[in-house]
Amino acid sequence: MANPSNISLAGHANRIAAVIVAAGRGERAGQADGPKQYRNIGGRAVIAHTLETFLSHPRVDVVVVAIHADDRELFEQAVGAHFERVITVVGGPTRQESVRLGLLALQDHAPAKVLIHDAVRPFADNDLVSRTIDAIGGSQGALPALPVADTLKREAFGGLIGETVPRAGLHGAQTPQGFPYAEILAAHERAHQLGRHDFTDDAAIAEWASIPVMLVPGSPDNMKLTWARDISMADQRLKTMAPSFPDVRTGNGYDVHSFETGDHVTLCGVAIPHGKKLSGHSDADVGLHALTDALLATCGEGDIGTHFPPSDPQWKGAASHLFVEHAVKLVRERGGRIANADVTLICEAPKIGPHRDAMVSALANMLGIAGGRISIKATTNEKLGFIGREEGIAAIATTSVIYPGEVPE
Repeated sequence: MANPSNISLAGHANRIAAVIVAAGRGERAGQADGPKQYRNIGGRAVIAHTLETFLSHPRVDVVVVAIHADDRELFEQAVGAHFERVITVVGGPTRQESVRLGLLALQDHAPAKVLIHDAVRPFADNDLVSRTIDAIGGSQGALPALPVADTLKREAFGGLIGETVPRAGLHGAQTPQGFPYAEILAAHERAHQLGRHDFTDDAAIAEWASIPVMLVPGSPDNMKLTWARDISMADQRLKTMAPSFPDVRTGNGYDVHSFETGDHVTLCGVAIPHGKKLSGHSDADVGLHALTDALLATCGEGDIGTHFPPSDPQWKGAASHLFVEHAVKLVRERGGRIANADVTLICEAPKIGPHRDAMVSALANMLGIAGGRISIKATTNEKLGFIGREEGIAAIATTSVIYPGEVPE
């Protein structure tokens, strides 16, 4: 145990340290999932978020973490690579004792100023830390706090209201609390020697030791995770703040059919009078065949031939909307939502423009989406190749489908 009279007041003029208190059991948050400082929020342990703030702050030179004797493995797993960058010390049975032991672990580093912070306040930010550091004087501490907004009531006997407490001048204390290192360590040591273990925060010890403490603006975001509900809300908050990588998939399809003798072609579900028809095992609707392949591509389900082989007689002369509807069913079974569909028909004839609205309407019914999310275009092949010689029609389709979850790393 250090003797207050032997504590050097000659700390390094610019060195700043932080003590993170993480030795508590957190009974109020429940013990089923372990101490609350090791619960996951936003995919990482609470303490990992807290440590990152102080380790990344350009003015903090050294960080000590006071942990429970049983938590070393938990701590290493929770903070990962941060473990090598901090000094760990086994904390005591109370927060006050854990802080004292953390301060003692800094004696060889002789910081001029020290910040003392609760591990379960993971939302302290750089600005809050900087404000607190700036307010620490040669013999003065700093306390981030927020004015009390709620009306306060003092309870009387039997659970009745005894009185309303005026809230003027009242503040809710936060951490990190900052102090001249030598002074706050001396105050902790004196309290320890006198058997005073009833202080609820370090500003209270400073007040008892006649160390003035300056109030600085706290942060509404700097909440302390006390209850299980607090942890759940913190997790949701971080998930909302985190970058999102929605699982949007794009599929492409291509099909071509030659002409044969006939009196109409079926394109995108619409029968169009024409001097020829398209040759194929089904109705040879190149637009819908390409669209089917595009939809199947978004969920890795092969192509149209996988599901409707031309060798199977049951599909002879089949209407191609059956193929599209089957692909839509597979997409929806996987939770997919079709965002849009784009089909380009490549032919010299027939003219597509007069039938575009009917095609859009047909596709909207098949896909279950609004017509405004469907594009049907037509182009010629400038008299080149088999299409230019009017020997057949080709189609290209592209679809975008949004699936649940995010793109994995």
